[in-house]
Amino acid sequence: MGLPNQSRRSTGRFRLLRLFLGLSALTWGAAGAGVFVGWETAAGAMQGLGAESITYDPMLDYWLRMVSGVFGLIGCWYLILTIWPQRFSAAIPWFGVLMLVEGLVLLVHGLRLGLPPFPFYGDVSACVVGGGGILLFAKAAVPELEF
Repeated sequence: MGLPNQSRRSTGRFRLLRLFLGLSALTWGAAGAGVFVGWETAAGAMQGLGAESITYDPMLDYWLRMVSGVFGLIGCWYLILTIWPQRFSAAIPWFGVLMLVEGLVLLVHGLRLGLPPFPFYGDVSACVVGGGGILLFAKAAVPELEF
């Protein structure tokens, strides 16, 4: 017989799941700021992360907002999973896989493009560690049936 739900929420595995979900929410959600910053600020941030000088282009400005918005919204879903993991326990493994697939995409293309370690290694690591941790502890959110 399993622990009651209240006791279960205090287990280490459940806490670790929420930690990985919360870190994933921050990782994805941080990009949402790009929706609101000015082009010069965004271009400066990208240059700080290793990009060459970026000339203003309205389409690049639009794509920045589109990608920032999507990443921010993905971060919101991870936040929802962090707050209510038992309610959305069926979705948690899918979001762990999403992180691993994104890590693989970043790894393949980062290597293909010959990117320097910063921020490439950090992005891949965040996805692989976050996704792996979510998958490892996903079952901690599954509510147990009480008879």
